[in-house]
Amino acid sequence: MSAWTKLSNWLLTFLWMGVIYAFSSQPSDELPDFGLYDLLVKKGGHMLGYAILAWLFSRSWEGFHFSPRNVFLLAFFAAVLYAVSDEIHQSFVPGRHPSAVDVLIDATGAMIGLWVRKILPASLQKTASSDGR
Repeated sequence: MSAWTKLSNWLLTFLWMGVIYAFSSQPSDELPDFGLYDLLVKKGGHMLGYAILAWLFSRSWEGFHFSPRNVFLLAFFAAVLYAVSDEIHQSFVPGRHPSAVDVLIDATGAMIGLWVRKILPASLQKTASSDGR
């Protein structure tokens, strides 16, 4: 892996952390209301955001030549640690409050993102080999 690839992986990871930070910086009265689907959209957003973050962390940690198991553990714990810090950050945002439930939702999203990252390449390889390539 080239130095540029390593750097760009980390830049994307930190950029995504900034996106999460920006969303969690919105005061509660400025958050959109999705009506009947409000809870589903917002908690689904938590899961998706942290699935992407864990995926990005795993790509970044691969640049250090850790074993695949350690890459996934580091990515998971880094995403969960960021989720905890994000909930602490929200305690300073008007109308927002920290939530252990949100950390659990974020951790679940991180696990799903890492699981998808693990199985996706294997399924793509099976498809390519079944096509006779």
